[in-house]
Amino acid sequence: MTGIISLSYLDLALASVLLLLNAGLSLRLQLGLEKDIVVSAVRMAVQLILVGLILKTLFSLSNPWLTLLAMLIMGAFAGREIMARQRTRFTGWWRIGLGSTTMMIAGMLVIVLALTTQVQPDPWYDPRYAIPLFGMILGNTMTGVSLGLNTLTTNAVNSRKAVEAALLLGCTRWVAFRPVTREALVSGMMPIINQMAAAGVVSLPGMMTGQILAGVDPTEAVKYQLLIMFLIAGSTGAGVFMSVIGGVWRLTDERHRLRLDRLQRS
Repeated sequence: MTGIISLSYLDLALASVLLLLNAGLSLRLQLGLEKDIVVSAVRMAVQLILVGLILKTLFSLSNPWLTLLAMLIMGAFAGREIMARQRTRFTGWWRIGLGSTTMMIAGMLVIVLALTTQVQPDPWYDPRYAIPLFGMILGNTMTGVSLGLNTLTTNAVNSRKAVEAALLLGCTRWVAFRPVTREALVSGMMPIINQMAAAGVVSLPGMMTGQILAGVDPTEAVKYQLLIMFLIAGSTGAGVFMSVIGGVWRLTDERHRLRLDRLQRS
Protein backbone atom coordinates (compact mmCIF):
# COMPACT_ATOMS: atom_id res chain seq x y z
CA MET A 1 0.00 0.00 0.00
CA THR A 2 1.31 3.43 -0.94
CA GLY A 3 0.17 6.98 -0.47
CA ILE A 4 -1.00 9.10 2.44
CA ILE A 5 -3.97 7.86 4.44
CA SER A 6 -6.42 10.76 4.60
CA LEU A 7 -7.57 11.86 8.04
CA SER A 8 -10.93 13.46 8.71
CA TYR A 9 -11.67 16.07 11.35
CA LEU A 10 -13.66 13.38 13.15
CA ASP A 11 -10.47 11.31 13.41
CA LEU A 12 -8.68 14.29 14.97
CA ALA A 13 -11.58 14.88 17.36
CA LEU A 14 -11.43 11.28 18.53
CA ALA A 15 -7.67 11.57 19.13
CA SER A 16 -8.19 14.79 21.11
CA VAL A 17 -10.29 12.84 23.61
CA LEU A 18 -7.00 11.58 25.04
CA LEU A 19 -6.10 15.15 26.01
CA LEU A 20 -9.50 15.64 27.59
CA LEU A 21 -8.87 12.51 29.65
CA ASN A 22 -5.57 13.99 30.80
CA ALA A 23 -7.32 17.24 31.73
CA GLY A 24 -9.98 15.30 33.62
CA LEU A 25 -7.32 13.35 35.48
CA SER A 26 -5.56 16.58 36.41
CA LEU A 27 -8.83 18.03 37.66
CA ARG A 28 -9.64 14.93 39.68
CA LEU A 29 -6.18 14.83 41.30
CA GLN A 30 -6.08 18.63 41.73
CA LEU A 31 -2.84 18.96 39.75
CA GLY A 32 -3.83 22.33 38.35
CA LEU A 33 -2.75 21.36 34.82
CA GLU A 34 -6.16 21.11 33.17
CA LYS A 35 -6.16 24.71 31.95
CA ASP A 36 -2.63 24.45 30.57
CA ILE A 37 -3.49 21.22 28.76
CA VAL A 38 -6.58 22.65 27.08
CA VAL A 39 -5.00 26.01 26.22
CA SER A 40 -1.86 24.36 24.84
CA ALA A 41 -3.91 21.96 22.73
CA VAL A 42 -6.06 24.75 21.29
CA ARG A 43 -3.00 26.91 20.66
CA MET A 44 -1.23 24.03 18.92
CA ALA A 45 -4.21 23.32 16.68
CA VAL A 46 -4.64 26.96 15.67
CA GLN A 47 -0.92 27.44 15.02
CA LEU A 48 -0.61 24.29 12.92
CA ILE A 49 -3.70 25.11 10.85
CA LEU A 50 -2.38 28.61 10.14
CA VAL A 51 1.07 27.26 9.32
CA GLY A 52 -0.49 24.74 6.95
CA LEU A 53 -2.31 27.50 5.07
CA ILE A 54 0.81 29.67 4.92
CA LEU A 55 2.99 26.82 3.70
CA LYS A 56 0.47 25.93 1.01
CA THR A 57 0.73 29.50 -0.30
CA LEU A 58 4.53 29.57 -0.10
CA PHE A 59 4.82 26.24 -1.90
CA SER A 60 2.64 27.47 -4.75
CA LEU A 61 4.58 30.74 -5.15
CA SER A 62 8.09 29.27 -4.77
CA ASN A 63 9.60 32.73 -4.27
CA PRO A 64 13.13 32.82 -2.78
CA TRP A 65 12.54 36.11 -0.93
CA LEU A 66 9.31 34.89 0.64
CA THR A 67 11.08 31.67 1.62
CA LEU A 68 13.88 33.69 3.23
CA LEU A 69 11.33 35.89 5.01
CA ALA A 70 9.59 32.82 6.40
CA MET A 71 12.91 31.50 7.69
CA LEU A 72 13.76 34.82 9.34
CA ILE A 73 10.37 34.89 11.06
CA MET A 74 10.95 31.34 12.30
CA GLY A 75 14.35 32.41 13.59
CA ALA A 76 12.89 35.44 15.37
CA PHE A 77 10.39 33.29 17.26
CA ALA A 78 13.09 30.76 18.08
CA GLY A 79 15.34 33.54 19.38
CA ARG A 80 12.60 34.73 21.67
CA GLU A 81 12.19 31.19 23.00
CA ILE A 82 15.91 31.00 23.73
CA MET A 83 15.73 34.25 25.72
CA ALA A 84 12.61 33.12 27.59
CA ARG A 85 14.31 29.94 28.80
CA GLN A 86 17.25 31.74 30.42
CA ARG A 87 17.17 32.04 34.19
CA THR A 88 20.04 34.51 34.06
CA ARG A 89 20.01 36.72 30.98
CA PHE A 90 22.44 39.08 29.32
CA THR A 91 21.58 42.75 29.37
CA GLY A 92 20.76 44.89 26.36
CA TRP A 93 20.88 43.58 22.81
CA TRP A 94 22.83 40.50 23.90
CA ARG A 95 19.81 39.18 25.77
CA ILE A 96 18.18 38.02 22.53
CA GLY A 97 20.85 38.82 19.97
CA LEU A 98 23.52 36.30 20.96
CA GLY A 99 21.32 33.22 20.85
CA SER A 100 19.36 34.35 17.78
CA THR A 101 22.41 35.31 15.72
CA THR A 102 24.47 32.20 16.42
CA MET A 103 21.46 29.92 15.89
CA MET A 104 20.54 31.54 12.58
CA ILE A 105 24.12 31.53 11.27
CA ALA A 106 24.51 27.83 12.06
CA GLY A 107 21.09 26.95 10.68
CA MET A 108 21.46 28.94 7.47
CA LEU A 109 24.92 27.55 6.69
CA VAL A 110 23.75 23.97 7.17
CA ILE A 111 20.49 24.32 5.22
CA VAL A 112 22.24 25.97 2.25
CA LEU A 113 24.83 23.18 2.28
CA ALA A 114 22.09 20.53 2.33
CA LEU A 115 19.99 22.11 -0.42
CA THR A 116 22.90 22.73 -2.79
CA THR A 117 24.84 19.49 -2.33
CA GLN A 118 22.75 16.60 -0.93
CA VAL A 119 19.05 17.26 -1.55
CA GLN A 120 19.44 19.43 -4.69
CA PRO A 121 15.80 20.36 -5.41
CA ASP A 122 14.97 22.40 -8.51
CA PRO A 123 15.16 25.28 -7.79
CA TRP A 124 17.55 24.78 -4.89
CA TYR A 125 15.56 27.16 -2.67
CA ASP A 126 12.27 25.29 -3.24
CA PRO A 127 10.25 26.09 -0.07
CA ARG A 128 8.74 22.59 -0.09
CA TYR A 129 12.19 21.33 0.92
CA ALA A 130 13.85 24.39 2.43
CA ILE A 131 11.26 25.34 5.05
CA PRO A 132 10.54 21.88 6.58
CA LEU A 133 14.24 21.01 6.68
CA PHE A 134 15.12 24.39 8.17
CA GLY A 135 12.38 23.97 10.78
CA MET A 136 13.80 20.65 11.98
CA ILE A 137 17.33 22.03 12.05
CA LEU A 138 16.29 25.28 13.75
CA GLY A 139 14.20 23.60 16.46
CA ASN A 140 17.02 21.33 17.58
CA THR A 141 19.65 24.06 17.34
CA MET A 142 17.40 26.29 19.44
CA THR A 143 17.29 23.67 22.19
CA GLY A 144 21.06 23.23 22.19
CA VAL A 145 21.83 26.95 22.21
CA SER A 146 19.27 27.58 24.93
CA LEU A 147 20.73 24.90 27.20
CA GLY A 148 24.29 25.96 26.49
CA LEU A 149 23.71 29.62 27.29
CA ASN A 150 21.62 28.86 30.36
CA THR A 151 24.33 26.57 31.74
CA LEU A 152 27.03 29.12 30.94
CA THR A 153 25.38 32.09 32.66
CA THR A 154 24.16 30.09 35.64
CA ASN A 155 27.55 28.50 36.29
CA ALA A 156 29.35 31.80 35.71
CA VAL A 157 27.40 33.22 38.64
CA ASN A 158 27.77 30.12 40.80
CA SER A 159 31.50 29.76 40.02
CA ARG A 160 32.30 33.43 40.40
CA LYS A 161 34.94 32.98 43.11
CA ALA A 162 36.76 30.21 41.22
CA VAL A 163 36.80 32.18 37.97
CA GLU A 164 38.01 35.38 39.67
CA ALA A 165 40.69 33.45 41.55
CA ALA A 166 41.99 32.02 38.27
CA LEU A 167 42.01 35.48 36.71
CA LEU A 168 43.88 36.93 39.69
CA LEU A 169 46.52 34.22 39.29
CA GLY A 170 47.19 35.44 35.76
CA CYS A 171 45.03 33.07 33.71
CA THR A 172 43.39 34.39 30.58
CA ARG A 173 39.61 34.57 30.46
CA TRP A 174 39.51 31.47 28.26
CA VAL A 175 41.54 29.43 30.74
CA ALA A 176 39.62 30.75 33.76
CA PHE A 177 36.31 29.93 32.11
CA ARG A 178 37.40 26.54 30.81
CA PRO A 179 35.45 24.39 33.33
CA VAL A 180 32.33 26.54 32.89
CA THR A 181 32.70 26.52 29.10
CA ARG A 182 33.17 22.76 28.97
CA GLU A 183 30.04 22.12 31.04
CA ALA A 184 28.00 24.54 28.93
CA LEU A 185 29.11 22.85 25.69
CA VAL A 186 28.30 19.40 27.05
CA SER A 187 24.88 20.57 28.23
CA GLY A 188 24.06 22.07 24.84
CA MET A 189 25.16 19.01 22.87
CA MET A 190 23.59 16.37 25.12
CA PRO A 191 20.05 16.43 23.62
CA ILE A 192 21.21 15.72 20.05
CA ILE A 193 23.64 13.08 21.30
CA ASN A 194 20.78 11.36 23.12
CA GLN A 195 18.61 11.57 20.00
CA MET A 196 21.28 9.94 17.84
CA ALA A 197 21.97 7.23 20.41
CA ALA A 198 18.27 6.31 20.73
CA ALA A 199 17.28 6.65 17.06
CA GLY A 200 16.10 3.37 15.58
CA VAL A 201 16.33 1.34 18.79
CA VAL A 202 14.25 3.33 21.25
CA SER A 203 12.28 5.49 18.79
CA LEU A 204 11.64 5.99 15.10
CA PRO A 205 12.42 9.65 14.29
CA GLY A 206 9.62 11.84 12.95
CA MET A 207 10.79 12.29 9.37
CA MET A 208 11.45 8.59 8.91
CA THR A 209 8.06 7.70 10.36
CA GLY A 210 6.31 10.22 8.11
CA GLN A 211 7.98 8.86 5.00
CA ILE A 212 7.15 5.27 5.91
CA LEU A 213 3.52 6.22 6.48
CA ALA A 214 3.58 7.90 3.06
CA GLY A 215 4.65 4.64 1.44
CA VAL A 216 8.39 5.28 1.01
CA ASP A 217 10.63 2.23 1.18
CA PRO A 218 12.03 1.98 4.78
CA THR A 219 15.63 1.75 3.57
CA GLU A 220 15.20 4.97 1.58
CA ALA A 221 13.53 6.63 4.56
CA VAL A 222 16.53 5.67 6.69
CA LYS A 223 18.88 7.51 4.30
CA TYR A 224 16.89 10.71 4.61
CA GLN A 225 16.67 10.38 8.38
CA LEU A 226 20.43 9.89 8.66
CA LEU A 227 20.95 12.99 6.52
CA ILE A 228 18.64 15.00 8.76
CA MET A 229 20.33 13.82 11.95
CA PHE A 230 23.77 14.69 10.57
CA LEU A 231 22.54 18.13 9.55
CA ILE A 232 20.92 18.73 12.93
CA ALA A 233 24.02 17.59 14.80
CA GLY A 234 26.23 19.84 12.68
CA SER A 235 24.02 22.88 13.14
CA THR A 236 23.56 22.25 16.86
CA GLY A 237 27.28 21.83 17.43
CA ALA A 238 28.13 25.00 15.54
CA GLY A 239 25.36 27.01 17.21
CA VAL A 240 26.24 25.86 20.72
CA PHE A 241 29.95 26.50 20.19
CA MET A 242 29.47 30.01 18.78
CA SER A 243 26.93 31.01 21.44
CA VAL A 244 28.97 29.72 24.39
CA ILE A 245 32.23 31.26 23.15
CA GLY A 246 30.37 34.50 22.46
CA GLY A 247 28.91 34.35 25.96
CA VAL A 248 32.33 33.93 27.55
CA TRP A 249 33.61 36.87 25.50
CA ARG A 250 30.69 38.99 26.70
CA LEU A 251 31.13 37.99 30.36
CA THR A 252 34.72 39.22 30.33
CA ASP A 253 36.49 42.26 28.94
CA GLU A 254 39.75 43.02 27.16
CA ARG A 255 41.53 43.23 30.53
CA HIS A 256 40.39 39.70 31.35
CA ARG A 257 38.06 40.75 34.14
CA LEU A 258 34.81 38.99 35.03
CA ARG A 259 31.82 41.16 34.08
CA LEU A 260 28.78 39.71 35.77
CA ASP A 261 27.27 43.21 35.66
CA ARG A 262 26.38 42.32 32.08
CA LEU A 263 23.89 39.77 33.37
CA GLN A 264 20.37 40.44 34.56
CA ARG A 265 18.57 38.04 36.85
CA SER A 266 15.12 37.07 35.54
